[in-house]
Parts: sequence; C-alpha cells; structure tokens
Amino acid sequence: MVIPLSTPATRGALLVPYRAMLDVPHELVEHVAWLLYEHRRARNTRWRRLGCFQQALLALVHLRKNETFAQLGAGFGLSESTAWRYVDETLDILSSWAPGLHEALTGLGEGDHVIVDGTLIPTDRIKADEPHYSMKHRKHRMNVQVITAPDGTPLRFSRATPGRTHDLTSARAHAIVQACLTRQILILADRAHQGAGATVRTPYYHHSEQPTHHQHFNRDHARLRAPGERAFARLKSWRIMRRARCSTRRISRTVQAIHVLLTCDYSG
Repeated sequence: MVIPLSTPATRGALLVPYRAMLDVPHELVEHVAWLLYEHRRARNTRWRRLGCFQQALLALVHLRKNETFAQLGAGFGLSESTAWRYVDETLDILSSWAPGLHEALTGLGEGDHVIVDGTLIPTDRIKADEPHYSMKHRKHRMNVQVITAPDGTPLRFSRATPGRTHDLTSARAHAIVQACLTRQILILADRAHQGAGATVRTPYYHHSEQPTHHQHFNRDHARLRAPGERAFARLKSWRIMRRARCSTRRISRTVQAIHVLLTCDYSG
C-alpha cells in the first residue's frame, strides 16, 4: 500500500507505510492522552479525527523523532495541516503545565545549591537572521538556560533567546541570578557566568597555573556540576531539539513541553 503525499513541494510523490516503534513509556502516552481528554471535556470539543491517545502519540512522535508534518499526516491518515493543528494543540497543553521560576525553586533555600548552565538548540534559520547566529558554534541556534537539582533533575528550562546571547546576559534576563540570591541558593555555573556575583560560583581560569587550593576548588566544582549534563542529554534525546525546523518563537514552548514530559509523574 502506498499513500499519496499531496504537498506542493513533492506533488505526485508516494509514501510507503511501515511498522515502527516509539521509545517512550506507554504510561507517558496515556498521561498526555489524559491531559488532552481533560482539555477536550473542558472545551466541550466535538468529534475529532483522532482520539486522545492517537493525538498524544502523534505529538510524541513529532517531538521524539522530528518527522515532518507531511510524514506525520501520512502515517496517521491526516492532512499536513491537521497534523500541525493537533501537535500545536498538544504542545500548548503540555507547556501550560511547565513550572515558573519561583515554583521551580520552591523548597530550596539557604544551604542548598542548584546547577545553572546554558545549551544551544540548532535551528534552520538563514544567514540573514543574525541574532540567532552563534559565533561560538558558527551556526544558527537558540540559547536556553537550564536550572537543575544537584542530582541532575531539571527544575526549569528558560525561554529561548537568540543564539548570540551570552549565557550570563540570558541568566540575568530570566531573573535566575536574582531569584537565587533572594533565597540564598548557591549557583554552580561555568566560566560563561563569571562576573555574576551574588551567590554564583564559577571555576578559576588557568587551572594548571592556579595555587593548589584553587585547583582543588575547580575539581570539586566540576564534580558537583557534572550531573547537570544529564538534563542536556535528556533534552537532546528528543530529536526535535537537535534541529528545530519550527519558528524560533515556538522553540520556547516546545522546550517547556519537553520539560513537562521529562518530569511529569504518571505512576499513578
């Protein structure tokens, strides 16, 4: 069996369906489906082409595998525009559950510490989009600041800013430094956040040339910050975060939706 792919760019092309697996827990799909069900019930939504479970699966395939909407639509028996609307609706619902900054820091106070670092999300912007061009990586990207617990659990993903934004500038713009200072929470950050002051601790420059106690500090600092890399690895395991083809205005919402998927409790 073949399915016509009726998009202007590939008029007359054919898609051949095949069986595939999605590497997410079945309970996670059910949890997203339940959120969709509650949303539909609250809005008294009429009949849909896909049920809640299938719509949840559609959105998770998009995030996990980064397939185009034409491919998604063909796989689920939908038009490209309908697939886009279903995914867009699901991302709106998920992102609405993402915690704010103050909520993310609830329960933390003096004597506690968090790990703050920035990551860059690749995009397909063109050369004219200068604000999104990262000179460090020589590519167009979006900057996201991540706050993690000492064990690497993501607490907060910030709104995405243009790729050329410095990490310290982004952290200040999102009020991360001020919020942690107010609560006297220690921040462990890399050298990109040097100069933030307050409760921010960064490693010393020129590690090998520093006094012994500075070298010990750097080693301990690196050891404590290492779990924070787990949050980046988990975020980038969703392939849409390896190359976002959507509008840069939508990347923030996508990151927030993935944060909810990473941290939601669907055991009950």
